[in-house]
Amino acid sequence: MHFDLIVIGMGLSGLMAAKTAVEMGKKVLIIGKGLGTLPILSNTIDVLGVLPETIRMKEGLPQWIEDHPEHPYGKVGFEKIEKALSSFNSFFPPPYSFQSRNEANSLIPTGAGTLRPTYLIPSTMMKGITLKEKKTLVIGFRGYKDFYARRFADLFKCRGITLSLPETPEAEITATALARWMEQPSFREVIGTEVKKQMKGEALIGFPAVLGMNDPMGVRRDLEKRTGASIFEIPVLPPSIPGMRVFNRFKARLIQKGADFLLGHSVSKTILRGKRCEGIEVLHPPVVNAYSADRFVLATGRFMGGGLKADPEKIHESLFGLPVLQPPSRQEWFQETFFSDQPHLIHQAGILIDSSFRPLDEKGKLLLENVWGAGTILAHHHCIDEKSREGIEVATGYAAARNALEG
Repeated sequence: MHFDLIVIGMGLSGLMAAKTAVEMGKKVLIIGKGLGTLPILSNTIDVLGVLPETIRMKEGLPQWIEDHPEHPYGKVGFEKIEKALSSFNSFFPPPYSFQSRNEANSLIPTGAGTLRPTYLIPSTMMKGITLKEKKTLVIGFRGYKDFYARRFADLFKCRGITLSLPETPEAEITATALARWMEQPSFREVIGTEVKKQMKGEALIGFPAVLGMNDPMGVRRDLEKRTGASIFEIPVLPPSIPGMRVFNRFKARLIQKGADFLLGHSVSKTILRGKRCEGIEVLHPPVVNAYSADRFVLATGRFMGGGLKADPEKIHESLFGLPVLQPPSRQEWFQETFFSDQPHLIHQAGILIDSSFRPLDEKGKLLLENVWGAGTILAHHHCIDEKSREGIEVATGYAAARNALEG
């Protein structure tokens, strides 16, 4: 089967590339062995967390790009970053939308008891920004071990309670189970009644981010009606229910727009002729299926996504065998201490690209004419320390697809 564009990778960068392409009227296949890191790590959209909350993104980011021209943002440009974020938001109209406060970073409370800077925040978490300004009650669930309400409450000087669930009084429960139960009116009635009974005049109630998979704003509104207080979600340990919501929304909308999904399969072979990729093979034992395309977007991520692999001596790009920018020796991959003030250099490893996002070798020579890179597999960024991972994925996925399809 032949496509205009094949996107390899199911993370946010691959989803954004596929979205951009289908909205340009192209025939698109998106393929991935898993769901990317959205269901693991993502709750909000970090664009550049190192910017102070007092500086608006459109004032701080252009200067930062000017100071870091090799960064993926430098290749996208501020204008396209804005368009990419707007494109992302178009899949999330109200009531469940992603917002910024004052077009700047905001500090949101996390389940670890810290305040984390981020830019675009889902509607269910926005009220958490005001946590320190109001009396707050924090809710935990017995058996749910990824969030401890009393520990969180101690750190933020508010009150925390742990509710017992009559259905599973002794069992360990998961975030996905809680999210499913939250969508049942009978479950919310029990929770709302118990919370109301234990309230002591609090105006704000924090729940772990499990307020349903499909209609979190409906769940929140119902609980607010039952308790008479404002409710917000607190991002917690993986799995990330908010990240699953993003993936599910993209998948449903892309299929609706005509994209083909091949989920749960990895590319076993690339078919190259000179500087062009003509197709890929997907092994689904005992069958091998071949797919061809005019253009390809490589959005396989770094180590977690399998885009990069390391042996005892070197880091490799796993699919096309592209050269990887990396420290010259393994001894330089990491700092001497894990919590060093300086970032670990292994986190800057990635493939080199030209201004169009096509892969280059170390001398700047173009390697593949019809392959474009996107997402965290790109070199010259420290997304963990910069707090820029989702922003890089959204911006480069959008830009790579546009560059590929606009020639």
